[in-house]
Amino acid sequence: MSPDLFLDAHGYAAAARHPLPGDAGHRRYLRLAGGPRPAVLMDGSAAAAVGLPSAEADLRAFMAIAAHLQGIGLSAPEVIAADPPAGLLLLEDLGEPTHASLLDAGADPVPLYEAAAEALAALHEAPPPTGLPAWEGEAMARTAAATFLDWWWPAALGSAPTPAQREAFRVAVRAMLAPFEGAGAFVHRDYFPANLLPLPDRTGPAAVGIIDFQDAGLGHPAYDLVSLLQDARRDVPAAARKAATARYLAAREASSGGLDRAAFEAATAAMAAQRHLRVAALWVRLDRRDGKPHYLAHGPRCWRLLDEALAHPAAAPLAAFLDEHVPRALRANPRTEPTA
Repeated sequence: MSPDLFLDAHGYAAAARHPLPGDAGHRRYLRLAGGPRPAVLMDGSAAAAVGLPSAEADLRAFMAIAAHLQGIGLSAPEVIAADPPAGLLLLEDLGEPTHASLLDAGADPVPLYEAAAEALAALHEAPPPTGLPAWEGEAMARTAAATFLDWWWPAALGSAPTPAQREAFRVAVRAMLAPFEGAGAFVHRDYFPANLLPLPDRTGPAAVGIIDFQDAGLGHPAYDLVSLLQDARRDVPAAARKAATARYLAAREASSGGLDRAAFEAATAAMAAQRHLRVAALWVRLDRRDGKPHYLAHGPRCWRLLDEALAHPAAAPLAAFLDEHVPRALRANPRTEPTA
């Protein structure tokens, strides 16, 4: 079914359509005004039309996780209508501003990050839904290799890594993450301000709307706190990082009855090292493969955050690999031009 037919079938044929900022993936979003109720169209039809395997799976995951979040008292968009094979979802419109747009407009970051941290703590305290894929060890090493080794490495170093270097990288990432496997928490994976919305008519953790969670997995909760407070796309003020960390840890301790802060700090460093290396290299893939060079502007921030994470003993295996194979002066966006 085409997007037009889908909207017509659900009473939105005459609705005005306003494009919303997209993500780095294949979906587009339209805010609909003038239909039966305010709504947003999540449109992955282009990917579905060419048979992209993840198109339907992404939407079904979104629906299942939305139901889970609502079931534990958090705020996710209600699914109004769905045609997953066509890549189409009609969602409740949670409102126009996001935490990101408020921050860009000059809002005080501390209350926004504290609210986000409170919602995140509630998300991590609840038992996760069944069926989530693992987001730890092997999966994290594989996704890091897919950007760092496959895209950044040849662009920055001039040739592809050898099989021995690939294996050494996998071993280093696995060794770094091994102490933190088995936590079994719900991990959003992209928990940052662009995916959070203020809902002032709701209270407690439900006052933060949560979106873009279809890639969630099971892993260590520190990963999401890294996504939020060591954001790849924006600098987070030190005061906001401190306040949000305190709010998160206090909420977790109040609910769980105890939290090993030293172990959580070590996990945070390991998760940060994997994420920042993977994402710094992702910007290169988006530039070279997808024609989106504007993402490279975030590269310096990611490399700086990576350097901070590598200073922690928990990140020693990855730090040792990089020290052996990647000169510190080259840890940046590639200096070479893409080939014709």
